[in-house]
Amino acid sequence: MRLNLPYGETGCLDAKVPDDLVIRVAGPNEVIEREGEIERALSHPCGGVQLGSFLEGGKDIVFIVNDGTRPTPTPEVLDSLEGRMDLRQARYLIATGAHRAPTEEELRFIFGRHLDLLRDRIVVHDARRSPTAHLGVSKNGTDMDVNSIAVQADRLIIITSVEPHYFAGYTGGRKSFLPGVAAFRTIEQNHRLAMRPEARVLALEGNPVHEDMMDALSVMKKEIFSIQVVLDRHQEIYRAAAGELHQAFRQAVRWADEVFSIDVQKRYDAVITVAPFPMDIDLYQSQKAIDNAKWALKDGGTIILVSKCRDGVGDDTFVKQLSRSIDPLVVLDAVRQEYRLGYHKAAKMADIMCRSRIWAVTGLPDDILVGMNIRPFATLQGAVDELLSSDPKADILVLLDGSVTVPRVHEDE
Repeated sequence: MRLNLPYGETGCLDAKVPDDLVIRVAGPNEVIEREGEIERALSHPCGGVQLGSFLEGGKDIVFIVNDGTRPTPTPEVLDSLEGRMDLRQARYLIATGAHRAPTEEELRFIFGRHLDLLRDRIVVHDARRSPTAHLGVSKNGTDMDVNSIAVQADRLIIITSVEPHYFAGYTGGRKSFLPGVAAFRTIEQNHRLAMRPEARVLALEGNPVHEDMMDALSVMKKEIFSIQVVLDRHQEIYRAAAGELHQAFRQAVRWADEVFSIDVQKRYDAVITVAPFPMDIDLYQSQKAIDNAKWALKDGGTIILVSKCRDGVGDDTFVKQLSRSIDPLVVLDAVRQEYRLGYHKAAKMADIMCRSRIWAVTGLPDDILVGMNIRPFATLQGAVDELLSSDPKADILVLLDGSVTVPRVHEDE
């Protein structure tokens, strides 16, 4: 038997395993694609507000769009919108959160054939430098400072995609606003809440990170139109919900569960988890694939991350924290004492390391991974061989799209 796993934008890695080994290969559930789904969503919006009516009289129209780390099909949404409005009437604010600005290649990915037409209408949010407006303080104590362009717009429209998120519950909806176009201190304060156990994948009720995001939107006192897309396992459009932000988000979450939540009947000795393009941009983003894998892993098991990490580690604050000690309990104690943005990733990974091993097949230098207590492998074959040398009959689960695939274990049912 041979495993073939995606690696980078067009590459793949393979490994030969014994034919008698039982391996489950899983990814997002197979669903039926729907033709014209964005057009359907725009024609039948949640909440009943038609886009044309929403835009009527607007003098400062602003779209918030995702950056290049998300697979959001923004070009396809713009294709549908250009038949309903003059796209150059609006500005396009890229929700980078605390990420770097997009490259030229990523701008082309975000806007597709519309880039040249809209280039002078595009604004890239910079969490440290963009002018912001203070909206107050959330129930959890977060100072809500948001890009002034979004706050001052008289017509605000969000284009986003909805999939599971390891501490916000789900991407999409309110997340385009906070952290998408929030100030750095706001993002840092919000993400500190990710260290609480209630901040976890598929959870909204009682999730303090989600509550913070909702607080930020509640003080806007303006209606926000949204187009929220759910992709299938092939990153094609499955469903889309348009209209009032919160209603569209709730509908998109239900569809996202149909795709990305998979049932497993037991926990596994090892989980091989793939961060596919574009989620493989760096280790900071690829960590989500590690976190999702933990839900199907036995205590004492092994997670093997497969990710090209094209831009390196990304924000290295979590790398420095994980490198401070070989004892993950020391790391956990340190990040709880004094938080900085990125430490929540160190905390999530250290928590896994307390009861499991993390290995990785990436494009990163070995010394960086070793310093983080992650064992590097040059090839997928090498990692699999090492795993089977100590446990020839290991139960293995392979998550083909580990960044968004969430296993739900039903071993007690």
